[in-house]
Amino acid sequence: MRKYLITLVPVLMLSLQPGPQAGMSAVPLPPPSADDLKPTVSQEHVEQLVARLLTTHHYRKVRLNDSLSSVVFENYLKELDGNKAYFLASDVNSFEKYRNNIDDQLINGELTAAYEIYNVFRKRYQERNKFVQENLQKPFDFTADENFNTDREKATWPKNLEEQNDLWRKLLKNQSLELKLTGKADTSVVNSMKSRYKNLDRYMTRIKAEDVFQIYMNSFAESLDPHTNYMSPRSADRFNQEMSASLEGIGALLQEDGDYIKISEVIPGGPAFKSKLLTKGDKIVGVAQGDGQIVNIVGYQVDDAVKLIKGPKGTTVRLQIKSIDATPSAPPKEIRLVREKIKLEEQRAKKEVIEITQNQKKYKLGVITIPVFYRDFEGARKREEGFASTTGDVQRFVNELKAEKVDGVVIDLRDNGGGSLTEAITLTGLFISRGPVVQVKEATGDIEVQTDPDPSVLYDGPLAVLVNRFSASASEIFAAAIQDYKRGIIIGSQTYGKGTVQTMVDLNTWLKESEKVGQVKMTIAKFYRINGSSTQHKGVTPDIELPSAFSAEEYGESSQPSALPWDQIASARFEATRNLDDKVITKLRDRYEQRVKSDADLKQLMADFAELKRAKEKTVVSLQEEKRKKERDEAEKRRKSINASAGEPVATNDSTTPAKDPKEDKASKKDLYLTECGRVLADYIAFTKNPQ
Repeated sequence: MRKYLITLVPVLMLSLQPGPQAGMSAVPLPPPSADDLKPTVSQEHVEQLVARLLTTHHYRKVRLNDSLSSVVFENYLKELDGNKAYFLASDVNSFEKYRNNIDDQLINGELTAAYEIYNVFRKRYQERNKFVQENLQKPFDFTADENFNTDREKATWPKNLEEQNDLWRKLLKNQSLELKLTGKADTSVVNSMKSRYKNLDRYMTRIKAEDVFQIYMNSFAESLDPHTNYMSPRSADRFNQEMSASLEGIGALLQEDGDYIKISEVIPGGPAFKSKLLTKGDKIVGVAQGDGQIVNIVGYQVDDAVKLIKGPKGTTVRLQIKSIDATPSAPPKEIRLVREKIKLEEQRAKKEVIEITQNQKKYKLGVITIPVFYRDFEGARKREEGFASTTGDVQRFVNELKAEKVDGVVIDLRDNGGGSLTEAITLTGLFISRGPVVQVKEATGDIEVQTDPDPSVLYDGPLAVLVNRFSASASEIFAAAIQDYKRGIIIGSQTYGKGTVQTMVDLNTWLKESEKVGQVKMTIAKFYRINGSSTQHKGVTPDIELPSAFSAEEYGESSQPSALPWDQIASARFEATRNLDDKVITKLRDRYEQRVKSDADLKQLMADFAELKRAKEKTVVSLQEEKRKKERDEAEKRRKSINASAGEPVATNDSTTPAKDPKEDKASKKDLYLTECGRVLADYIAFTKNPQ
């Protein structure tokens, strides 16, 4: 069986439509200078190679033409100036000569567009930095009644310097007000803002030609799909270390996202994972050691941020976080984590037994939580007895649960971002007789059906699989197979939709350069369910959909414009079980809908999510202190209400209390999603015993 890289490492990329503005004031482009960054001959060779590799071997067979060139052009502007704050409209208009020319430059190994646009950006940055320093000499007046739109995606570039200065005045005022509302004195706010932009300036002065080249090449690579990336030698080394090293810290992978440091992965078993206080996509704005002073890290490079966040096990780090689902007016939350070394056993599956009372009857249910699909490939190769694997651990748990005479089993895959494809297949085999589990279509068009060859079934009793928006890749393969075989009920929210396969290409094996030239992570195949439907883009739609704060439009594969589309191939030959049919699922949905109307917790959660959606759509915030404080307090109250309804730990703005161990936390907080999953499974058990 081939080895595939299927772990979810999403990279978000949004497209935009820049262009000349009618009536804009022309501002001359900054003239070239001696310190402008320039491409190397090696980069020109790499550009040609990457263009050839991606247009020849990528799953999406694309042609380098004017249409693709336009997308790359827009992506590059987005990467450099996503908030449309540095470039002027006249700058962007002057760049239009490259819109339909980038495809030719990629083929010919030319980097004129990449470096000319970046060097203009750098000069505009320097101009803005001077403006910032001048405007941070004294506190802002927060009594004036004015507003600021935090969503700049659909905004236009400033037409002239006056418009740009006003934008930056409000931007700085908004950032200052956010700090002031955390309780900082005016002088402290000013000092914090100066420090923030000093960090940003330090970051900008450290950008080298290698970094510019990586940004530009990713603007091309990610136009094919969001999981295809070019990594510079330095980035490739860091990626390989993160994938293989035993991490000692909070247990999270970080990446730069504009001025912010974003959490790209939460490592199962680590402090961040166990606390349940951090989520993939959260942004870290401040770091403190123990009870020390918070250091604002807006504008930091990821290497510098990692130095602050990682540390010896047993030591404490405090983080200020802007949550992925926070409303524009919501304050950053502060959490405290104790660093520790992440061990394999802490990433492994766990089991527990819960009791659900449904229709005046008690049901005993086994719950097996799988954070990631893990497999000790070296131990398996050496045929070591009891080598670590998801399937081996779940097999042991199921036997224990059968001995405890549980009425049904729940497999909890919430926030499971994937892992070993082998384990997804063998785990499915515990619940079905032999048969196909997943289909893999190569870029060549060849289709491989991967099967479970074992005819035995470990557990044939009532089964539910609990998923959410961040269940991805291998999780989706398992859930889809269970659904297609009608072996169990899928409960939760639509999964991520990551149905693609990547491989790593070391570019030095293709180019005989004396120096390292980096790597490409490239999509080479797609996954399909046994019924022929792709898991890409759509993911797995649950049989019973629970309320969620994460919509498909905002999160997951379908939120990314360059994501490969959903499609369908021929169904594999398989025989579904008789465990479930459409009639039973309809009854289960009806029962659930009745509870939504009558259950106080579910009604509250639905209302909170609806209110959160409305609040997130309001991107205009007040720059008047009293109004903004009211907006913030309402947002914080809403967040606490949602977390309390969903049974999640709550980190307050000034929290310095260590998070409880999840095992202890369950005694005082109920997990509403798991409870509702248990109710659905209890209904199913009742239907199978008393069919009507």
